[in-house]
Order: sequence, then structure tokens, then C-alpha cells
Amino acid sequence: MAGRADRFNDEEKDIITTDSEGRIRKQGLNPKYDNNYFKWGLTIFLTFLCCILSVYLVFFNDKFVAQITRINKILAPVYVGLIIAYLFSPLLNSLENKVIYPIYKKIGFIKEENKKKHSRFISIVIIVIFTVILIYAIIQLTLDRIIPSLLNIVKNLDNYLNNLTLWVDKLLEDNEELNNFIVRDMARFNDDITAWVDTNIKDMTARVIKALSQGFLVFLKKTWNFIIGFIISIYVLWSKEAHVARTKKLVYAFFSRETANALVEAFRYTHRTFIGFFFGKIVDSIIIGLICYIACTLMQIPFTLIVSIIIGVTNIIPFFGPYFGAIPSAILIFSSDPMHPGKAIAFVIFILILQQFDGNFLGPQILSTSTGLTGFWVIFSITLFGGLFGLFGMVIGVPVFAVIYAGVKQISRNKLKKKGYPYKTKDYVDVGTIAEDGSINPIPPVEKKHQDESFVASLIKSAKAKREDKKSKGAGK
Repeated sequence: MAGRADRFNDEEKDIITTDSEGRIRKQGLNPKYDNNYFKWGLTIFLTFLCCILSVYLVFFNDKFVAQITRINKILAPVYVGLIIAYLFSPLLNSLENKVIYPIYKKIGFIKEENKKKHSRFISIVIIVIFTVILIYAIIQLTLDRIIPSLLNIVKNLDNYLNNLTLWVDKLLEDNEELNNFIVRDMARFNDDITAWVDTNIKDMTARVIKALSQGFLVFLKKTWNFIIGFIISIYVLWSKEAHVARTKKLVYAFFSRETANALVEAFRYTHRTFIGFFFGKIVDSIIIGLICYIACTLMQIPFTLIVSIIIGVTNIIPFFGPYFGAIPSAILIFSSDPMHPGKAIAFVIFILILQQFDGNFLGPQILSTSTGLTGFWVIFSITLFGGLFGLFGMVIGVPVFAVIYAGVKQISRNKLKKKGYPYKTKDYVDVGTIAEDGSINPIPPVEKKHQDESFVASLIKSAKAKREDKKSKGAGK
């Protein structure tokens, strides 16, 4: 562990001399600066500067946002590097502490203070090699299997559309009323559809070509950012403990002890939630994709590889992901042979069974870190963040909302404890009021109010009374 100290600058010298209470000592301060006039003038100048900055933000907000956007673009590789380092950090910890360092501890000819540094270096090298091999395998798989499959689908798209057309014709022949309804509506909209195609198809083609060319340039830029970010992540991983320590030092320097402790614990909980959820979801999706590939191969379902990749990738999105993947996959399978929909139906049934297996058994076993959210909050978080940030929001929505949910829960619990009130949710099911001593008064029973009889009810009641009166008189005679 001696090597760990080398990554920290423990022998840090004080840049500014302070006394025992932390106040900055005055060392030879120029007398002309040590007077109230200078201090008041500096205060007025800083206030005026803040006012100018506020006016600039209000009236030139577009320029300010443009500058911030420009800075973010410049720092994009740094952001990518930090994200890569954060995602690789658990893998580095496991590899270094459980595999490499125990091996180095048994080597006698290496100095003890160098073993930790060597373990870190070897672990990072292994991760880099593994990442390069993984990227190469993905590219090779894409070039050899995925792209030819997609090209084959595009090549036979006319056949699939013709198959669907024949299936629709067959369906309409067997249903005369449906046929008349569709033919009538299609005749009505045919002219409008033809005019729209003639006027817009050229513009759409030009926009698609432009988007593809711009997309290629964006892809090259993203690739360059990834390469630079990957290099930055290596440096971050090498001294990750020092970066975390400096961050915590700043937190404790600028906040009170209670606030700093709460912030550090909140970040620690956020880290556990994100890492546990993302890595668990990735492993779960890989397993689901492999199971889907094996099962589709055994059932001889077409487009096995493409369908399995779609199912595996969309499974990362909680709740809605399986449906996003299953619907287009089923349509693709059905379009290959619509006259014999057995394979499409078998695929849909298999996906339903697979998702039940994933949701009730595989997912809970892999996702060791529970988000603590019920089904309603999961749907709510995916809907909210998906609407705000699209597909990326659907992926991060659950862990982000889980952190927010846990924070609100903890804050409300602390405030209730401080007031002496019960803090468990189940205690508030039957709460009517809470007394000053914190005891719970149950919900009072609802008093039934006397309701005036309606006119019809009064007539029925009077008629019934007259019949009973006649009966009693007849019995008396």
C-alpha cells in the first residue's frame, strides 16, 4: 500500500500562511491597501462588476449560452474520459484488489512500496487490451454479420412489401365489408397521397442525403472525442483515489461538517445506485440476447442475429424496452412470410415468456442494488426522462429518479424525526390528526347525516301505511 501514497502529494506546502484558527496572517501588507477606503472601493467595484454580469446574462443570454456550448464542445473529450473512467472504475477495483495485487504480494523480489503501483499498471493495461479487443470484435461482427443482414433486408424489402400486400388482399377477399370500407377511403385519399409524394419526395431525398453526409462527419468527430477521452481516462484511472480525495477535501473545506458528511454520503449512495443498476442491466441484457439467439436458432426464426441484438439492446430500457424490441422484430419476422404467421406468433409467445423469466427471476438475481421504486414510479421516471431527453433519458431515468426519490425520502424522514412525528409510511395510513406529543389520532368514523325523504319515497311509505292500516281494521272486524 506504500505505492498509494506516491499518487498523493502529501508534503503539500501552505501557499498562504494561516494562524491556528485558520485565519490568513497579514505578512507585510502594504499600508495603502490596509484601510477602509480601499476595502469599500473594492466592494463597490465587485458589486458593479456583478451588476454588469447580471445585465449581460439577462440581455445577451444567447451569446452567453453560445459561449457555454462552445466550451462544452471543446471539453467534450474530457467529459468522455471522465465517463469512461467512472464506468471502468469498478472493473479496475475488482481486477486490481482481487486478482493482480494478491499475486504481487506473493512475489518476494519486488519492493513492497512498488507492488501497488505495478498492480495498478498491469490492471490498466489489461483493461485497455480488453477494450480494444471488444471494440475490434464489435466492428468485425458488424462488418461480417450485421451489415450483410441489413443489406439483405433492404434488398428484399420489395418482396416483403409484396408479401404484405398479398396478405392484405387475401384478408380483404375474405371480408367484403372491410374491403369496401378500405377501397372507398383509399380512393378518396389517393389523389392527396399522390400529390404529396410528387411535391415532397425530392425534398425528402435531398434532406436524407444531407443528413447522411452530416452524420458521417459527426461520427468522425465522436470517434476522435472517444479516442482522446479514452487516453484521458487512463490518466484518471491511474490516480482516481487522489481525484476523489481532492474532491472530498474541497467539500469539507467549503461546507460545514454536517453538510459535508451528508453530501459525501449522498454521492456514495448515488454511485452505488448507478453502478449497480447499469452494470446489472448490461449483464442482464447480454444474457437475454444470448438466450434469444439460441432459442430463435432452434425455432428457425429468420433474421436471428438482428432480432437477438434488437431484443438485447432494447432490454436495457426498463419496462418499455422489451416492447420496443419485440414489436419491430415481430413485424420483420411476419413480413418475411405473412401467409404462414406461425413463426411470428411463436416469437411473440417466446418473448412474453422470456420477459417473465427476466422480470421475475433473472433480473432480481443480477440487479443486486435495488432502486427502491415501485412499478408506478418506474413508469413515471421513464416517461418523464424519456420525454425530456429521449432514448438516453429512458436509460438513465430509473437510477436518476431513484436517487431523487431516496433524497426526498431521507430529508422528509429527518424532518419528521426532528419534530417527533412518526416517519414510516405505514404509520400514516390511518392518520386523522397528529397530537402535539407526536401521537396519532385515527381517522374518525363518518357520521351518517339524516336525509329528507324524497317525494316518491314518501308516497310509497304513506301507501304502505294505509295498506297496513286496512289490514289491521279488517282483522279487528
